[in-house]
Amino acid sequence: AQATPEIQSWTTAKGTKVMYVHVPDLPMVDVRMVFDAGSARDDTKPGLASLTNTLLNDGAGEWDANQLAERFENIGARFTTSSLRDMAIVSLRTLTDDEEVLNQSLDTITAVVTSPRFDEKEIERRRQQVLVSLEQQKQDAATVASKAFFKSLYGDHPYAHNPSGNPNSVAAITSEDIRNYFEQYYVASNLVVAIVGAVERAQAEKLVEQITAEMPAGTKAAPLPKVTFSKGENLSIDFPSTQTHIYVGQPGMSRSDPDYLPLYVGNHLFGGSGLVSMLSEEVREKRGLSYSVYSYFSPMRAEGPFMMVAQTRNERAEEAL
Repeated sequence: AQATPEIQSWTTAKGTKVMYVHVPDLPMVDVRMVFDAGSARDDTKPGLASLTNTLLNDGAGEWDANQLAERFENIGARFTTSSLRDMAIVSLRTLTDDEEVLNQSLDTITAVVTSPRFDEKEIERRRQQVLVSLEQQKQDAATVASKAFFKSLYGDHPYAHNPSGNPNSVAAITSEDIRNYFEQYYVASNLVVAIVGAVERAQAEKLVEQITAEMPAGTKAAPLPKVTFSKGENLSIDFPSTQTHIYVGQPGMSRSDPDYLPLYVGNHLFGGSGLVSMLSEEVREKRGLSYSVYSYFSPMRAEGPFMMVAQTRNERAEEAL
């Protein structure tokens, strides 16, 4: 408890939750913007959240994709985006001891999250990248197993589908779909901002106000449905490989679960601590059934999965399971 940093928190007039930690040791700041805009919000078009988030890299305001990248690179700032089932993320790392550098970083990131261009040429380029990636995923046993696991575990729940979508859904996504999705979910009331670095509290408050000044307050995303605990199922998928990938699991816990810490610590002993875990000791060390075996909780807004994972030779798959 003594090692935990002091986290200050507040909510802006537009409904943005802010978490702030003052770390003055190095002249830099990390700003992480998390929108409730992950693939669980894809609705009938799987892949929409991921594609929308990726396109934030490809031009904003008056800058095309190359100009946008140069604005960050020329001042040594780092800008990244990512999209998961529960969240869409936009991150910035920049120096704080040069006011011109800091201002340019903030001006540029503000344009990214308030006025992305979504040019048709970039949409098509990204769409083709996703379609190629989906074809490549068919050649990866672990990805095939993971997709089947989530589909079986979550059924009709929004967590069931692959965040990247599928070839049919990705091909059907239009520029209008992307713009509508952005306008609905990339809004201030649907945003959490984490700020860690060499900025004072007043400067952090000003930073958030600058980023959200032109951002509509909007409406917070609706709560996700509860996960239904269905009957167990055993799936066996033929795949041309000398190794079998095993996924075993069930609905686990949400991030707000009151037993979060006891379960986290318990799993650390069970399968989350590498070679010294119980799973590794029994499956790998004593029986030599698997080089890699582990377990983990993946807490999400709704109940994320608890999973046990192993890879083993085909002829020993049943014994390993």
